[in-house]
Amino acid sequence: MDYPVFVVPGIGNSGASHWQSRWQVAHPDWRRLAVGDWDRVVCDDWVAAMERQLVEIGGETILVAHSLGCLAVAHWAARHTGRIRGALLVAVPDPAAAAFPHAATTGFAPLPMQTLPFRTVVVASSDDPYGGIDHTRACATAWGSKLVEVGPRGHLNAASGLGDWPDGLRLLETLMNS
Repeated sequence: MDYPVFVVPGIGNSGASHWQSRWQVAHPDWRRLAVGDWDRVVCDDWVAAMERQLVEIGGETILVAHSLGCLAVAHWAARHTGRIRGALLVAVPDPAAAAFPHAATTGFAPLPMQTLPFRTVVVASSDDPYGGIDHTRACATAWGSKLVEVGPRGHLNAASGLGDWPDGLRLLETLMNS
């Protein structure tokens, strides 16, 4: 891949069988967000960590975000500019949803709903318990994202049975080459 890739997992840091982790094993030069606590998440802490680490990477970077990581990307983009070539945003959760981990998160609502200053592809499942398809469509429209709907696949995580998720990797490669 021609650009640095920065992986932004969701709460819990996407375990070993998650497609993000599998991609990163296949691409050891990719960087991954490092935060102090993956289970008690403060939006401002994640945004600050993203900014520090993206400055270290330098140059145009591709973001690969899942779930709560997508919300962190939106908050980061509302406060910072530059350095991002594009972002693959997968399984955008809804902070107003009953299943959202309210007790373990702070500061993700309200969600920034302005056009993101870089190319984005939002990937959504029609039966994601953490973010309904209408919410995801609204985010994709507000953010100026291309929306890819993949049908009923759950939260698009390890439990979705995606394995190495070659279709997602093709989306990432298309984003990088556009």
